[in-house]
Amino acid sequence: MARMRNRLIAAARRSMLQRGELYRRLDVAKAALRPAALVHRGKYRIGEKVDDAAHAVQQQFRDNRLPIAIAAAAGLAWMLREPIREHAPRLVKKIQDLATDVADHFRSADEPADENDIENVEEDDEAVR
Repeated sequence: MARMRNRLIAAARRSMLQRGELYRRLDVAKAALRPAALVHRGKYRIGEKVDDAAHAVQQQFRDNRLPIAIAAAAGLAWMLREPIREHAPRLVKKIQDLATDVADHFRSADEPADENDIENVEEDDEAVR
């Protein structure tokens, strides 16, 4: 009878230990399945994927700088094609006007010097006669 009693006591202890372990696991599962924990885990996984993608893009850009830069510039120009078509004629006209103004400014500064040189040359020609 004492043997049986010891077995029951040992079984009760084992069951209490197992129950405690199950409760600990249940608490861990509850904590893991809370909405805040799920959101945190989702953010972490998304962040990891974004980091991996960014690293892959950086590596590809390092390996292929010129083709990617050309493609990016072409894509940007294609996306902005309508505004470019609309504003390019006005911009070209403004640039031409600016270039004309600059040329006129330098031309007007040079003209008096040219007139003096021409007068000096004429005086030299008359002195020779």
